[in-house]
Amino acid sequence: EVQLVESGGGLVQPGGSLRLSCVASGFTFSNSEMNWVRQAPGKGLEWISSISSGGGIRNYKYSVKGRFTISRDNAKNTLYLQMTSLKPEDTAVYYCTISGVSPKGQGTRVTVSS
Repeated sequence: EVQLVESGGGLVQPGGSLRLSCVASGFTFSNSEMNWVRQAPGKGLEWISSISSGGGIRNYKYSVKGRFTISRDNAKNTLYLQMTSLKPEDTAVYYCTISGVSPKGQGTRVTVSS
């Protein structure tokens, strides 16, 4: 069974930073392209970043490029999202996903507010 367990969210002030983690199991993580997506209150899912199976190709939504960094540790079956210069509009529940698959985890909530 595929399991994706996100963590690292919380309440942070504008301009602050957070590092999200996602521990994967039940599939071959090292062979899988992975993504971070988010869902803001009252809105649909929004893709924000992807990383190739080996980590060499990374893509970002324009609104987070330069502020967020996606990375992975295939030895630990873990995906990361380092978020800096956070803005109130980054407030959302963040999910990690396997490319082409809907979110399966509970997500981790990020609230950016003063």
